[in-house]
This record gives sequence, structure tokens and C-alpha cells, in this order.
Amino acid sequence: MRELVECIAKTLVDDPEAVAVREYVRGQEIVVELRVAPNDFGKVIGKQGRTAQAMRTLVEAASVKLHERAILEIVE
Repeated sequence: MRELVECIAKTLVDDPEAVAVREYVRGQEIVVELRVAPNDFGKVIGKQGRTAQAMRTLVEAASVKLHERAILEIVE
């Protein structure tokens, strides 16, 4: 899951070195936390949040395939 989010985020941003992805367990779900440079935050969110929603959909689909529950959190 972590590699998937990292790969997608690095292709979207201007500063791929600033992309940081962390995975941790909260309750019965896996939380994938994405951090990017402040000037790249808008690129990850996308117009009206469409890019972020698409990334969340991919994470959910991948987690179903692995028989787990995962969510994506984008933090500043």
C-alpha cells in the first residue's frame, strides 16, 4: 500500500524528494499517511479534491484485494 501511494504522489509533485509516506495501524484499519511539500499540496489534492479522491479509491481497492481495510490521509 505504501509503495502504491508513494509512486503516485512522486509523479504528481514538483519535489518528489519531499514525499513521505507512513503506514500505521489504527483499530482494525491501516492508515496510509501522505506528506508532501507545502507548494505541492494543491497538486496532490487536485481540482475539487478529485485527485485525492482517486488516490483514496485506489487505496481502498488495493486493500480489498489484500483482504484488509485501509484509508489514505493527506496531511500538511
